[in-house]
Amino acid sequence: MLLSVIIVNYKVRYFLEQCLCSVSKAIAESGLATEVLVVDNNSGDGSIEYLQPRFPFVRFIANTENTGFGKANNQALALTTGQYILFLNPDTILPEDAFQSCITFMQTHPDAGALGVHMIDGCGQFLKESKRGFPSPWVSFGKMSGLIKLFPTSRIFAGYYLGHLPENESHAVDALSGAFMLIKKEVLDKTGGFDEQFFMYAEDIDLSYRIQQAGYVNYYFAGCTIIHFKGESTRKDAKYVQLFYKAMIQFVRKHFHGTASRLYILLLETAIRAKARLTKRNTSHTQHSDTEQQPVLLLTGDPNSKQFLKDHFNGQVTELAAHSTAEVLCQGALFSFKAVIQQLCIQAHANETFIYSAGAGSLLSSPSKESQGRVIVLENHPF
Repeated sequence: MLLSVIIVNYKVRYFLEQCLCSVSKAIAESGLATEVLVVDNNSGDGSIEYLQPRFPFVRFIANTENTGFGKANNQALALTTGQYILFLNPDTILPEDAFQSCITFMQTHPDAGALGVHMIDGCGQFLKESKRGFPSPWVSFGKMSGLIKLFPTSRIFAGYYLGHLPENESHAVDALSGAFMLIKKEVLDKTGGFDEQFFMYAEDIDLSYRIQQAGYVNYYFAGCTIIHFKGESTRKDAKYVQLFYKAMIQFVRKHFHGTASRLYILLLETAIRAKARLTKRNTSHTQHSDTEQQPVLLLTGDPNSKQFLKDHFNGQVTELAAHSTAEVLCQGALFSFKAVIQQLCIQAHANETFIYSAGAGSLLSSPSKESQGRVIVLENHPF
């Protein structure tokens, strides 16, 4: 087996469905021997029952409790047979050439230990966490003090997101995102998998750090763009802020020592309190109402998928841009996932944009990376 894909799911069955649609196409186009393992962390929403009949090539593993991101990934890692391991989030959509292009890059860079890719959110905006520096005290100070926003391309002040490195060029970087993290199995045999003391967050930074310490290079590969809806498994509330910064404190205690480390931890603890208060005040503004009016939809993409949605909505869908409030990018035989991703990049922020994968049970959008996205479930769909 050349490639093993590991996905940990928690209560995002519709996002995972479209992710697996794209994974299936990427496997077919690459022709690479690939296995896919999905660990469900006790979602309790019927994820496995809903998805297993549609994706028989996937090995589903049902946990009876939420064991956390790192532990669930390691659980699947122990069962893999691939030479390359891809840790992939369920709220992602891949282009058809993702596997071939990424593995080719790894094969032509013998020093590569791990690889991350160019990620965009559901609005088509570049996600800066696609490439990151390690959160040393100074790097983190630049981020938390706001200097990174004042000097977004500074090597000195924007080190957290490596703002001095262009997003459209591939680079050696420090830390990769666990949303898409391709790693050689021989590297993981030396470093071990995720550190399970991190229940959620910072485990990808920790693994990136250990890979680099083992003498390998982490690469940001600009030649592959994926959608990461981001935040669909977790709400951006006070609990999220607390978990994130506590994970960062764990990372600091593990890898940094001395006075600077103690001051850094104090800074992080202060940030937890400040950001939790701010997030609590703003939470009400980032939630979507289940009773809000359905938008008028502009359909773009595959003719068959467009016709299916027109029939489903009984003609209440318009293709007239002048009257649209949202757009649906319709994947299908004549409009690939890569075309969906490219179109999303072109029209970033023009309208709220939904994505529909041929045969899927829903339309998905994520108008803000700070809040959960919108799911329009298609009743009586084929699956």
